[in-house]
Amino acid sequence: MGNVRKAFGVDIGGTNVVIGLVTENGDVSDVKKFQTKDFNEYRKLIDALSVYIKSFKDECIEGIGIGAPNGNFYKGTIEYPANLPWKGITPFAAELTEKCGSKVFLTNDANAAAIGEMSFGAAKGKKDFIMITLGTGVGSGIVINGNLVLGSNGMAGELGHTCIIPYGRKHPGTGLRGSLESYCSANGIVETAKEFIAKFQSHSPLKFFEEKDITAKLIYEHALKGDALSLQIFEYTGELLGKAFANFVMFSAPSLIVLFGGLSKAGGLILNPAKKYMEENLLEVFKNTCSIQLSGLPEDDAAILGAASLVFQNVKN
Repeated sequence: MGNVRKAFGVDIGGTNVVIGLVTENGDVSDVKKFQTKDFNEYRKLIDALSVYIKSFKDECIEGIGIGAPNGNFYKGTIEYPANLPWKGITPFAAELTEKCGSKVFLTNDANAAAIGEMSFGAAKGKKDFIMITLGTGVGSGIVINGNLVLGSNGMAGELGHTCIIPYGRKHPGTGLRGSLESYCSANGIVETAKEFIAKFQSHSPLKFFEEKDITAKLIYEHALKGDALSLQIFEYTGELLGKAFANFVMFSAPSLIVLFGGLSKAGGLILNPAKKYMEENLLEVFKNTCSIQLSGLPEDDAAILGAASLVFQNVKN
């Protein structure tokens, strides 16, 4: 076991910060969770992480990988995150390195998930694929020729904020209109439900809920029971997702799109229409060249596996 490479994986999310020890074989241990709201300043989180990391002084750790919203790999910074307690640009990697003395690699959380998927999940052995996270928002990581696409400023791959409906819904966090995230995230599907309920003429149990009580999970549960309105909501969401996927496929020609996150648990309810409308909107040369699969990573460990993979990928033996 002494020869197995080890790294810390850190997932910084809007609700929780999770850290765990990960081996190059994908084994995860010593997981600790913090509540993000407890850290109104980023340096307080750095202090908490460094105390935990230093408690493993007898372990041979190769580095620390971090996945964070708006993480910039080139600079090691978190830049203007919409859902974290601190704002602006924070030099997170540099300051954690200074505290711990370990190499720190930081990137966008969806990019970290893509690297994890390539190392341990459904994209293992794939050199051209796109990772899409369908959660509160829509994140993405693009891999071309085995390399993560970072772009000139380290922030490439924001497919969730591309426009799918011109002059469509206004995104509350960005102010942009018609973005994929506005329609195909967990929040987006709830907004679709509210719009569809107002127009739906037939009976549906969703009509008896107050707007504040409508969730993506509720819509999913009623769709499973055959509620026509709930099924219509998923069909519409899958249609928009599929049309967006067609654009993405014609952009980078991936062999695989991997879906991860809460909304992907709807399985065929969202996968089937997404695949159908993707194929309908592709040029002939791209048809039937890209499959859509659910993530192969264990949900509880996926984010820290991806973050730790940053270390294994960038630190050579």
